[in-house]
Amino acid sequence: MARADWEVVIGLETHVQLSTQSKIFSGSSTAFGAEANAQASAVDIALPGVLPVLNRGAVERAIRFGLAIGATVAPKSIFARKNYFYPDLPKGYQISQYELPVVLGGTIAVQVGEGDKAYEKVVELTRAHLEEDAGKSLHEDFHGMSGIDLNRAGTPLLEIVTEPVMRSSDEAVAYARALHALVRWIDISDGNMQEGSFRCDANVSVRKKGTEKLGTRREVKNLNSFRFLKEAIEAEIAYQIETLEDGGKIVQATVLFDPDSGETRAMRTKEDAHDYRYFPDPDLLPLVIADDWVARVKGEMPELPTALQSRFREQYGLSAYDAATLTASRETAQFYLDTLAIAGEALAKPAANWVMGELAARLNKEDRDIADSPVSAAQLAGLLKRIGDNTISNAIAKKVFDALWNGEGTDADAIIEAQGLKQVTDASAIEPIIDEVLAANPKSVEEFRAGKEKAFNALVGQVMKASKGKASPAQVNELLKKKLAG
Repeated sequence: MARADWEVVIGLETHVQLSTQSKIFSGSSTAFGAEANAQASAVDIALPGVLPVLNRGAVERAIRFGLAIGATVAPKSIFARKNYFYPDLPKGYQISQYELPVVLGGTIAVQVGEGDKAYEKVVELTRAHLEEDAGKSLHEDFHGMSGIDLNRAGTPLLEIVTEPVMRSSDEAVAYARALHALVRWIDISDGNMQEGSFRCDANVSVRKKGTEKLGTRREVKNLNSFRFLKEAIEAEIAYQIETLEDGGKIVQATVLFDPDSGETRAMRTKEDAHDYRYFPDPDLLPLVIADDWVARVKGEMPELPTALQSRFREQYGLSAYDAATLTASRETAQFYLDTLAIAGEALAKPAANWVMGELAARLNKEDRDIADSPVSAAQLAGLLKRIGDNTISNAIAKKVFDALWNGEGTDADAIIEAQGLKQVTDASAIEPIIDEVLAANPKSVEEFRAGKEKAFNALVGQVMKASKGKASPAQVNELLKKKLAG
């Protein structure tokens, strides 16, 4: 049976570490990289008689997220004990939320694919709830033993759960990227995947096309890169389809993805909610969020990516793809806005092209963030102005950009002046160059007059080369056509 005969169903659970300086129920630091167990307090390691105290900052970040996705921020939510036994869980239970979470519903609209094949997918969210992280088991540094580091125990998490509405690994990755950008945009998490601040679990199942009933799902745990997320989902889809086509059954399980082998392997039979024996935590009062608290947080929210995308499309005439790319991070969007504030809205599209093109390529090549760009928004705006008023051509602009990147001048005007890069628009200076090129390329002239358009482009290239890129391309085209028509 072909892959086309099957429908894939995917839901994601994402653990987002909240950017508070202290843990969710204690005053211990959440800073990354401390010596093992140096940041584990009496509350974190569950010494007898200690009591948890809820971190207000964690709640505010949950409210911010709820507002950002158009969800319901629950006026009252309950913390529960999720009971299970594992060496890195010192209490023997995890404080989480179950029946009454802090955030209910909401949606995130994502762009899937590029170009003509791009489409918008609206991903519905089930809930987002607050919980504490567990510690970490360390296996590499010990011979025949495992160590336990409880620094992460009690770190505040927001677990964000989608409905099973994604139908491909591409949709899942697009959603994960959009969520990652959003939590950083609204400043509730640094989203550092290498440090475990953003971890995805993918619930994957398959069913015959046209079937209403969901297939048995398997949960792929702790995927900490978008590449691994895509590869793990693809591997799990292949495994499930192959198993079913061979007459086997899918057993609900928690699985891990091995990047080296490209395969998933079962870790344990998947538990259901009743296995955890959830019950309200007797040490914590219900979390009550008043309307005025929500209103205050709403008043402090930045303009959201979706709103900014609409503004970019409507006010600046950008495509949906350009708008989505420029709002992939708050830093990129701000750089673009700062550039336009100086260059002017008339240069909105050229500014978008440079930010997404030349600037992004350089940043990627040198593994830099846009906040660390050697070319500032003001410098790029100055460069765009000189392209816009025909002082320089696009080809020369790249040379100026190189110079700015390498710190060879303070602004575009200074570099253009110092290196003599100003575009030649005087016909009397361009005509002699054209005459020389025509005389040196009689074959191209013949080919053009015989109807070969490529010959014209070749002649333009020769003129630009002879002028060292300084001749105005528009002027060259106009004068060259007149000469050839004569």
